[in-house]
Amino acid sequence: MFKKILIANRGEIACRVIKSARKMGIKTVAVYSDADRNALHVKMADEAVHIGPPPANQSYIVIDKIMDAIRQTGAEAVHPGYGFLSENMKFAEALEKEGVIFVGPPSPAIESMGDKITSKKIAQEAGVSTVPGYMGLIADAEEAVKISDEIGYPVMIKASAGGGGKGMRIAWNAQEAREGFESSKNEAANSFGDDRIFIEKFVTQPRHIEIQVLADKHGNCVYLHERECSIQRRNQKVIEEAPSPFLDEATRKAMGEQACALAKAVGYTSAGTVEFIVDGNRNFYFLEMNTRLQVEHPVTELITGVDLVEQMIRVANGEPLPFKQEDLKINGWAMESRLYAEDPYRNFLPSIGRLTRYRPPVEGTTQHGGIVRNDTGVYEGGEISMYYDPMIAKLCTWGPTRAAAIEEMRLALDTFEVEGIGHNLPFCAAVMDHPKFVSGDITTAFIAEEFPEGFNGVALPGAMLRKVAAAAAAMNRVAEIRRARVSGRMDNHERKVGDDWVVVLQGEEFPVAIRADRGGATVAFADGAAMRVESDWTPGQTLARILVDGQPLVLKVERATGGYRVRLRGADLKVHVRSPRQAELARLMPEKLPPDTSKLLLCPMPGLIVKLAVEEGDEVFEGQALCTVEAMKMENILRAEKKGVIKKINASVGGSMAVDDVIMEFE
Repeated sequence: MFKKILIANRGEIACRVIKSARKMGIKTVAVYSDADRNALHVKMADEAVHIGPPPANQSYIVIDKIMDAIRQTGAEAVHPGYGFLSENMKFAEALEKEGVIFVGPPSPAIESMGDKITSKKIAQEAGVSTVPGYMGLIADAEEAVKISDEIGYPVMIKASAGGGGKGMRIAWNAQEAREGFESSKNEAANSFGDDRIFIEKFVTQPRHIEIQVLADKHGNCVYLHERECSIQRRNQKVIEEAPSPFLDEATRKAMGEQACALAKAVGYTSAGTVEFIVDGNRNFYFLEMNTRLQVEHPVTELITGVDLVEQMIRVANGEPLPFKQEDLKINGWAMESRLYAEDPYRNFLPSIGRLTRYRPPVEGTTQHGGIVRNDTGVYEGGEISMYYDPMIAKLCTWGPTRAAAIEEMRLALDTFEVEGIGHNLPFCAAVMDHPKFVSGDITTAFIAEEFPEGFNGVALPGAMLRKVAAAAAAMNRVAEIRRARVSGRMDNHERKVGDDWVVVLQGEEFPVAIRADRGGATVAFADGAAMRVESDWTPGQTLARILVDGQPLVLKVERATGGYRVRLRGADLKVHVRSPRQAELARLMPEKLPPDTSKLLLCPMPGLIVKLAVEEGDEVFEGQALCTVEAMKMENILRAEKKGVIKKINASVGGSMAVDDVIMEFE
């Protein structure tokens, strides 16, 4: 077995590989850019080598720099993680020439299947059903429009060397095809150093289901069942699960066998994923093969008990697979929520900054018999950089059933504390409670259809509101008693905390009466209903773990002017607990109106202005492109919301902008 492995990656996947290598007694080498000098993967590895400036094209994807790090440390093998050089044939070839083992497939398989155009041609020749499209290289935007017209809209514009949603656009008309081609080409060049683009028909109402395969150097290949990856935003997976709630055993077997046949046809070894698009009748079509470990591999590990990273290392070492297809059963259900540094209240635009608070839920077996796992590459006090993918962590849960796995995820998301940056935890929580998701009735259009206006938070249903109201009333009583004791007003029993309160949240009032005892409190509502609240929460704690009528409820709590800020299940609530007289007076107070920004174009995220499409004095129309902001390797086109005239432009191409900086003003 190898004594030392270099990990040619960063972030959570580098940390993930280090964990398996450490378990196997293998020393690890991390590589890092200037921006990652204090990163978690650098701290976890046995050795670390600096490889250059923050931009990936000056550090992580420069093959010569990685090769130098290998020579410096004497690493015998390299695990590429995903992204960066993981599907780069030239990198695999460079390692082969150096006599260093690549923990991945042989370079011919990467060449065959890593390139999306080539892989589709091979699949077609092998008789695999594929989505209609144009597999040749496309010269320019006008040719892209012509091809798109012939295929018929909508079309998917994809980077040949792409992955992770980078260099990918859906076009519904010629204008979007033209703009999408240019943006995809730019993103592909910046992210992968390869700007080749292809176009295929975009199948509406599809499910995205992928098969995990594992093959050794002795001719053995197995499939570790499927992952449902249909919850996507901008072609970037957000929620994954295993198995799929849609497949039956016959379809699962057919897809798995076809995936293995394709892997064997190209001499594939190591872990890989064959992605399919599946229609409502369970017809499936080959999309692409990812010749690497997938981001969402933990859910497969949770339902099979197989450590995929360990098996990749063992296969690279020449060992045969220790199991056969019949040994791989599905045990329970697993969910994964990708935690991204992006602001769901600003149309999910990237967010950067320091993690002033980062407290993930405790990993391991839960009190309900489930499992919580959190793959991460950050820590409290660390910074989220603008240079790399915005993923912070992958929160995974396991339960014996799908419903149990979802409930474990709900509690885990509510327990996860992240402050200092915008993040998508509230959105992930909203998905877990959405009736369509809970029923398993999902497609890749789920987010676009169910959140057409973006995400503006969650309005909690009545039953949950009452639980929160009861919990808030009981917590406020504890806080009031503490305040009275600190002030000394209870020493001689001069003042007692009252029993009657009015809880105001989400625009509703709940008059309640509290009867407290040593074990907790009973909160009675005006309609005669009552709830039992038990908790060891004390004022100042940011996380409140509460039992309401015996059911667990987790609240993120902080003091706010005139009350509390309470967050749970995707909702962000301002909660007031008032005496009856205070509530009466509060009803007379006018509401403060927000400032008018209708004549300003504000920068929605930190980034660079890469294009200005208008000039001062120009008349613009609704939907017209105004400028392009690049952040975290993604180009974001900002458009006019209504007709107007450009009064002033405050930004310039190449300029750096912060959140809410004024890019331009309108008359």
